[in-house]
Amino acid sequence: MLSLSQRTAVSGRERTDADARPVRHCTCAPAGRPGAIASPPPVAIRLADTDDQRSQARLLINRMYAWRGYGSDHVIPITPHHITFTAAHCCTTAGTITLAVDSPAGLAADTLFRAELDTFRARPGARICELTKLAFDTDEPSRAMLAALFHIVFIYGYRRHRCTDLFIEVNPRHRRFYQSMLGFDAVGPVRHHPRVDAPAQLMRLEVAEIRRHIDAFKHLDAGPIARSLYPLFFSPQEEDGIYARLEREGFFAPAGPATPRPAGSR
Repeated sequence: MLSLSQRTAVSGRERTDADARPVRHCTCAPAGRPGAIASPPPVAIRLADTDDQRSQARLLINRMYAWRGYGSDHVIPITPHHITFTAAHCCTTAGTITLAVDSPAGLAADTLFRAELDTFRARPGARICELTKLAFDTDEPSRAMLAALFHIVFIYGYRRHRCTDLFIEVNPRHRRFYQSMLGFDAVGPVRHHPRVDAPAQLMRLEVAEIRRHIDAFKHLDAGPIARSLYPLFFSPQEEDGIYARLEREGFFAPAGPATPRPAGSR
């Protein structure tokens, strides 16, 4: 079994001009590509910080959301409080996720769950963040992509923004997936979301618990029936290397001193 670091690369400001739909046979030659932390990289995680990359992510989101009946006019916010990452498979954008950091403008989840979020905002030292605009379109297994995206978001959200709590709105039928695969817990009741005309459940994951999950699962097999994504996450040493790479690329400037891994990390 290959470790995630052997199968996944983290790229910096690298332009992606691939078609919108993934392909089964990779025709690019990623080995040795500048910006990759590990090679060869069948899955490459990139920061979407150009118009072209954000457009690729937006097209993916709208295609997949429309297929599920959630509308096709979604946009990716471009603010200092939003950061979007994409996962590329064989040079093609096949997944995306956006991290939103709490600000005076609030979070998207405030539309339905303001009271619940305010409870966590009121806790001393709290800095809440939200995962949004999550979409995948690939005919290859996407567990490695999902694990890589979530771990990169964890690295960025905790070390750059000192996030203490991650929230996500999901359709209730996906609740069990986020509970078993990532350790999220449901918060508040299910409510109807008029934006997508579907039910929504708010879920929360304490950031300090992410390291505990990684350590608890790191010795387990990450086979196709594994009931957690954490066996696919990076090791602490790999995480430090990724952070150092992102810091060199300027993604964290001006962030001040690096924040250490949460208590209990090894």
